[in-house]
Amino acid sequence: MASDTSSRAAKDALRTRLLAARRARDTAERRAVDAALGARVRAGLPGVSAGDTVCAYVAVGGEPGTDAMLAALREQSIRVLLPITPPGPPTVVNWATYDGPDDLRPGRYGLREPSGESVGQHAITEAAMVLVPALACDRRGARLGRGAGYYDRTLARLSGRPPLLVGVVHDDELLDEVPTDDLDVGLHAVLTPSAGLVLALP
Repeated sequence: MASDTSSRAAKDALRTRLLAARRARDTAERRAVDAALGARVRAGLPGVSAGDTVCAYVAVGGEPGTDAMLAALREQSIRVLLPITPPGPPTVVNWATYDGPDDLRPGRYGLREPSGESVGQHAITEAAMVLVPALACDRRGARLGRGAGYYDRTLARLSGRPPLLVGVVHDDELLDEVPTDDLDVGLHAVLTPSAGLVLALP
């Protein structure tokens, strides 16, 4: 495995490239990606059914759109939890129930968060699936985040039989290899607009 310094440099370079590509996507493409991901979720997610809990998130910036996905989950009577970023230095996230787009308020880092009370950090253990934001993923299940470490800290606390961890990226952000270090938590699958759910290779 590469040294911490070289891994960090490789991650930073890849982040810069991917963020620039996201900024270049036009409105029509963003809407198409949002709709395609919603259709994938509406067609059904493995191991998830009515009454189950799914931890998701609200896309910001150039992230693949989540509006249609969140709507599709609620249409299937799935309980949706969204993250609440706590104050202070990066740590694990809290969760709150998502009751629709009118329920969202501004949060830290330009995020949108549920306005209801937190159901606690450990609510993630009730989930059948966690949809995880990512800048890129590879076919081994490696994930590149934005670098703050909230999700790696949160997912690292899961034990026993964890929920299915699924990264959500654009088609061209599913790469052959993503640089990693010892603190990165691997995913079980990746969801893209065109390919749907791609299971991670061992």
